Amino acid sequence: MACAVCWEAARLIGKDDTLCWKCGVVTLARVSEKRRTTVRCRKCDQDSFDAARACGFYEGALRASVLELKRTPRVGPRLVQLMLAIQQREPLDTAEIIIPVPLHRERERERGFNQAVLLARELARVSRLPLDEHSVVRRIHTERHRAGMDSKARRQSVAGAFAVHHRDSIEGRRVLLIDDVYTTGATVSECAAALKDAGAGKVFVLTIARA
Repeated sequence: MACAVCWEAARLIGKDDTLCWKCGVVTLARVSEKRRTTVRCRKCDQDSFDAARACGFYEGALRASVLELKRTPRVGPRLVQLMLAIQQREPLDTAEIIIPVPLHRERERERGFNQAVLLARELARVSRLPLDEHSVVRRIHTERHRAGMDSKARRQSVAGAFAVHHRDSIEGRRVLLIDDVYTTGATVSECAAALKDAGAGKVFVLTIARA
């Protein structure tokens, strides 16, 4: 677990940071507040989600928290409050339903739980948004993403991995997709594509950290 000093040093993404409005990467651009929605890094143009945000960078306290969450099925109150703060910012504040990125049943059986589900449950509790844990499934047991895999390899590994079983609960709705870490965006983009194919109106992404 991260100590108080580590949390003090954590690099969180603040509401005044200038971001790529789509993927949420922090940029050095300096624009007026009313022009923030026009900022684009262009690297995420082909991604299927409408906007992605993270609480902070995958280092220090946030990295320790994510790794601990993979071992212990408990979400600390600090993470819950960080997620809620991001969810209440534009454009994620327009989401109507929360959906966790699913694990394949074999992977979930190995681990004993899905950390994205734990995060989604806690956020649903404090935000009072409805939670849907069952409409999206991971139908392909993909290999684990390893350090050193480039964006293309990650995207190939998750191609066609997700399916939506209950389209009527998704159609026309603005979905907030929850995962623990945003690395290349491959997984959440593929999951968002399945949701869009099922008729979702918008798909937003919220993660604890971005690598």
